[in-house]
Amino acid sequence: MNNLSIAIPSFDADGFMWELDDWDEATARRIARLDGVGDLDERQIALLRNLRASYRRMGALPAWAHVCHLGGFGADCMTRLFPDAREAWRIAGLPNPGEEAKAYL
Repeated sequence: MNNLSIAIPSFDADGFMWELDDWDEATARRIARLDGVGDLDERQIALLRNLRASYRRMGALPAWAHVCHLGGFGADCMTRLFPDAREAWRIAGLPNPGEEAKAYL
């Protein structure tokens, strides 16, 4: 047995990550595969980065069209690149936004 410590992100009961800083692209790719989304392409990764950056700036659920705009995508990019916004939020490793916000995801 070696002394390497591998950080394994922890999730709440709804599947959202507890710690924002436990996320990396490898974690996003694992979540996507486990959830049946498949392998993420560079457009999806870019959207996840923009989603995380918007969340860090605002500390809340951003306007999806704005996140798409930041990436140079059309306003409907979220629905084209992910099954739904809730899935994108989870894959982005963002914390549980609360019951009211989840109704909008």
